[in-house]
Amino acid sequence: MRVVRSVAAMQRLALNRRGKGRIGLVPTMGYLHEGHLQLVRAARRQSDFVVVSIFVNPIQFGPKEDFRRYPRDFRRDRRLLESAGADVIFYPAVKDMYPEGYATFVEVERLSDGLCGASRPGHFRGVATVVAKLFNIVMPDVAVFGAKDAQQVFVIRRMAHDLGFHTRIVIVPTVREKDGLAMSSRNVYLSQEQRAEAPVLHRSLVLAKRLVGQGERSAAKVRAAMRGLIQRESGGRIDYVEITDTDELKPVRTIEGETLVALAVFFGKTRLIDNIVVRTGSCEL
Repeated sequence: MRVVRSVAAMQRLALNRRGKGRIGLVPTMGYLHEGHLQLVRAARRQSDFVVVSIFVNPIQFGPKEDFRRYPRDFRRDRRLLESAGADVIFYPAVKDMYPEGYATFVEVERLSDGLCGASRPGHFRGVATVVAKLFNIVMPDVAVFGAKDAQQVFVIRRMAHDLGFHTRIVIVPTVREKDGLAMSSRNVYLSQEQRAEAPVLHRSLVLAKRLVGQGERSAAKVRAAMRGLIQRESGGRIDYVEITDTDELKPVRTIEGETLVALAVFFGKTRLIDNIVVRTGSCEL
């Protein structure tokens, strides 16, 4: 497995690989867990040459979010990626991705406004920009993302479509701990007590599934039930509990067809997200 540090070197390698098989890309910010490795394995199945980027992207962090505090452990990540079958780690420096004078950004309107975008202004501008850059640098035929970051998935799909990238976006279901908590690099920040409480997020989604399965179609009633469960069974501070369409992520009043049930909750300073896609009569967890 090779580690590539510079943008120019990664572009040369990608150009050399073009026509010799499908290139797969898994964008990450490192501090990998089993959820990331599932993405790598999916890329391995659907491509011939797997590139995993490790880049803690400063422009997707807000002014009150600590970019420097984000967990990092490259040596561990490298061992995990080698065992998962990656061919290349693209590990660029910030100054190489955003050289002095950098002034170009990508913004996906409407899809970036609500949910996490409402409380993290500019976040998806940073996400869309870095993913567009990675698509240009790595030139992947396939790019693999996790369903846990649902809004990110919608933003990247629209960005890839609107800008004409010839990259197929593959989504892998959320990988969970045994108690249902969605795997996340940010889980390491949780105290023992917070970690014990955090699975309530998954239980609230299961509750939403049950209510919809029983015929409840009022989004307000489902949201209220979810919020009540989280508040009764944890000390978490709710950022949002929302139910939206799966076109432009607009809140809905009535649950019909396919809808997204999404939430974000703070445990101390740690913000966790999770979601399900609900289709009337069935749900995906």
